[in-house]
Amino acid sequence: MVALVISLALFFDFTNGFHDTANAMATPIATGAIKPKTAVALAAVLNLVGAFLSTEVAKTVSGGIIKEGADGVQITPDIIFAGLMGAILWNMITWLKGLPSSSSHALFGGLIGAAIAGIGIHSINFESLLQKVILPAIFAPIIAGAVAYLCTRLAYALTSRHDPETGDKLTQKRGGFRTGQIFTSSLVALAHGTNDAQKTMGIITLVLISAGTQPAGSGPQLWVIACCAFAIAIGTYSGGWRIIRTMGSGLTEVKPAQGFAAESSTASAILASSHLGFALSTTQVASGSVIGSGMGRRGTTVRWGTAGRIAIGWLFTLPAAGIVGALTAMLVQTGVIGVIMAAVAGTAAVAYMFVHSRKSHVGHHNAVQIEEVGQAVQFRKKKSAARAIKDSAAAIKNGGAKR
Repeated sequence: MVALVISLALFFDFTNGFHDTANAMATPIATGAIKPKTAVALAAVLNLVGAFLSTEVAKTVSGGIIKEGADGVQITPDIIFAGLMGAILWNMITWLKGLPSSSSHALFGGLIGAAIAGIGIHSINFESLLQKVILPAIFAPIIAGAVAYLCTRLAYALTSRHDPETGDKLTQKRGGFRTGQIFTSSLVALAHGTNDAQKTMGIITLVLISAGTQPAGSGPQLWVIACCAFAIAIGTYSGGWRIIRTMGSGLTEVKPAQGFAAESSTASAILASSHLGFALSTTQVASGSVIGSGMGRRGTTVRWGTAGRIAIGWLFTLPAAGIVGALTAMLVQTGVIGVIMAAVAGTAAVAYMFVHSRKSHVGHHNAVQIEEVGQAVQFRKKKSAARAIKDSAAAIKNGGAKR
């Protein structure tokens, strides 16, 4: 059972990888800063490196959400198996729909639902859940969006030029931001590895603790870190093009200055949360940054209908994954037959969704329509009433002189 759960955890890590590739690479792909295949390869390598840089989030997962150990409950591999099943199925559903939902919250929701159904509500550390999951989920995307908005406004203000006679803004090349996106998107991918890969490390550590092969309160072992790092890297390299399409062009039309601002804000928020041990939703932060950058650029609009669909997905992630986790927990508690039934049903559901996705295939060739970028939109300065009267008088005078 322990081996089965570890295998399932690594598969979840794989789905986490392709589900969250868009967080780092959707905007640079949309602006043409990086070619699609090169982008996912770069993200995979940096996710791999980032997974080795921190284990604070892993400790939060393995010893913070569920009260395990001598002073708490004895969580079993069966419960963790059920929680992972809820997380994986929700990840696959949202991937199929192209919704950038939170893999982190799917994992926490599945675990919480399974623990409540299998052990009882007393098994949940609600204080840790509130401080390190719920509150960051509320404030992180808002803060990241606000920072991206300000950075976008600042970027356009610093790079705009004006006609000294009319005051009109002139067309200005901003190709340097596209080059800068290579660095900022790479930083997001590195930051993603320091946060999201840790969650699966925490799950496997929790399994080993529950099996008695590792003391409670200890961190992930080196082989666990390596396995999780490679699993999320392989998943990242496989793409996740449906969600890249939503993040790259579904929320707003992204230009290089916007992408640079959004990626900088996302990376800063994720790295700060990893340092503090917050199991942050990198998807929510990235989405908030893209929306904020869209609001900060004049001449573009945010597609609030798509943003609303994403927000609804966020709201349903924890409870939906929790319900699946709870139902699976009740099934596996019936014995070996229940475990087999749950495994077969979960495998069939994943296989069905994969086959169904092939009917409307989305790949690197059609994920995002790359447009000509790097040019500023030309805005004419609004005339004051006095200036308008003066110009009209001059026009009438010139017309009379010609006659």
